[in-house]
Amino acid sequence: QMQLEESGGGSVQAGGSLRLSCKASGFRYSNYGMGWFRQAPGKEREGIAAVNRDGTPTYDDSVKGRFTISRDTAKNILTLQMNSLKPEDSAMYYCAADREMFVHLPVSDSGVWGQGTQVTVSS
Repeated sequence: QMQLEESGGGSVQAGGSLRLSCKASGFRYSNYGMGWFRQAPGKEREGIAAVNRDGTPTYDDSVKGRFTISRDTAKNILTLQMNSLKPEDSAMYYCAADREMFVHLPVSDSGVWGQGTQVTVSS
């Protein structure tokens, strides 16, 4: 059974940093692209960073230069290093896996989602 489990969320002041992790299990990790999405209250879920099977990262403009996505295929872990956090970064953050993953490509019906981890940035 394919599973994703996020961790690392929390509360931080503006300008601070957080590191999110997503542990994958139940599937051949290297065969899937991985991505991070977020959803703030009253807003749609949006893709913010992704790394495809070949390791190519893509970012939404709102996080480019501040967030870094990386994957460890040996440990089946996806990470998102978030620096220079802003209050508008506050949201529930989700990781997802799909055969193809680019930051603005919708996750297909065969994709897998984690349960999410909350990030709150105070001003």
